[in-house]
Amino acid sequence: MNLQEKLVGTGVALITPFNEKNQVDFDALGRVINTMIESKVEYLVTLGTTGETPVLTNPEKIEILNFTYDTVAGKLPVVVGIGGNDTADLIHDLTHFPLEKASAILSASPYYNKPSQEGIYQHYKMIASASPLPILLYNVPGRTGRNLTTATTLRIAHEIEGIIGIKEASGDMGQCMQILKDKPDNFLVISGDDALALPQIAAGMDGVISVAANAFPKAFGDMVRHCLKHEFTIAKQLNDQLMEAYELMFVENNPAGVKAFMVEQLLISNHLRMPNVPLSSPVYQQIVAYLKK
Repeated sequence: MNLQEKLVGTGVALITPFNEKNQVDFDALGRVINTMIESKVEYLVTLGTTGETPVLTNPEKIEILNFTYDTVAGKLPVVVGIGGNDTADLIHDLTHFPLEKASAILSASPYYNKPSQEGIYQHYKMIASASPLPILLYNVPGRTGRNLTTATTLRIAHEIEGIIGIKEASGDMGQCMQILKDKPDNFLVISGDDALALPQIAAGMDGVISVAANAFPKAFGDMVRHCLKHEFTIAKQLNDQLMEAYELMFVENNPAGVKAFMVEQLLISNHLRMPNVPLSSPVYQQIVAYLKK
């Protein structure tokens, strides 16, 4: 099985658990990872935005990476999030982080400094030439402030060797459909929106990198697998049951929402790093009520 086939299905954008001392809680992280393995998700994504990477130090990131490799023990592919708005610094991380046991890099387009489309293209061209692993683009304009346009995505897909796909989280179905229409045959298009995963897979996407699967790996993973088999009646039944959960997870902040679900499932304790704070009590009580149903 080649890498593109391994990354079809559900990838879980792992949270980073913290303890009451604001340290990474490795016992809890081990529980989360083992739950994902037991639930048969297709792969893991570590050090993404859901993992609160903006507030992790590089030594912590490296420790999380090594712990994840050791816990996974080769049972699942591991994709590593390495993105940023300083191209040179990103290349430094690509060449200094322990990536020998990883399968691919997920790299968000540069945030905040809002480069032109040509700047985004040149950014990815430089990191692809330096990366020891294949790269997945990550388009999330709600966080970065700049959309990776259809034209730029397709230009990268056709011209830059080593870039094997995109996590598309623009929420723009027209843009997604155009990418699916004109992409190279072996270029992965992966949903970055839990709530849109079903229609996006129906349109031709290869799966989803999911936040919700942290809390519902079996149900969400089954929904995606049924979608990929074009069994949409069963997929819709599963998705309908999860729709309220999607809304509650993102109503205030990610990962505060999904962490609240996982606290109630006794996987982690309810700690985030500033400036993120735990979910407000009214929304938390809605999650408790949802889980009781």
